[in-house]
Amino acid sequence: MVDQARARKLAKRISQIVAEALEHEVKDPRLAMVTITDTRVTGDLREATVFYTVMGASLEEEPDTAGAAAALQSASGVLRSRVGQQTGVRHTPSLAFVLDAVPDTARRMEELLARTRASDEEVARLAATASPAGDADPYKAPRETDAE
Repeated sequence: MVDQARARKLAKRISQIVAEALEHEVKDPRLAMVTITDTRVTGDLREATVFYTVMGASLEEEPDTAGAAAALQSASGVLRSRVGQQTGVRHTPSLAFVLDAVPDTARRMEELLARTRASDEEVARLAATASPAGDADPYKAPRETDAE
C-alpha cells in the first residue's frame, strides 16, 4: 500500500540531506554552484529522483551542467549512504539526479513575455498616431428631407 504522505516527507528529508552534504561534505569544485530544487520518491520508497539546477558564476558565464552531472554521478554513493544514515528507513532509496528544466523554461517564458510587451507597445504607438482609412464617420446617416 502506497503512503503518499510518507513518500513526500521522505522526499523532503532527502532534499535536505543531499543539499547539506553537497554544501559541507562533498568537496568537488564542480558542485559549488549546484542547488537541489526538488526530490520525488516512488510509492514503494525504493527510488528517489533528485532535481537540481546549476548556476553560472556570473550572468555571462554558461553553467557547467555536464561537469555537475558527472560530479553528482560520482558522489551518488556517498550521498546515498548519507541518506541511509540520516533517514533510518529499512531500504535506502537509490538516487537518480536529473537536471531541472524549470529555470530554463521560466527564462524562456520571460523572454517571450518581454517580446510580447514590446510588440504591444509598438502597436499602441502606431495606433495613437493612426487615422481612419475612410471617412471620419464610416456610417452613413440617412438623408434628411425637408418637410417644407
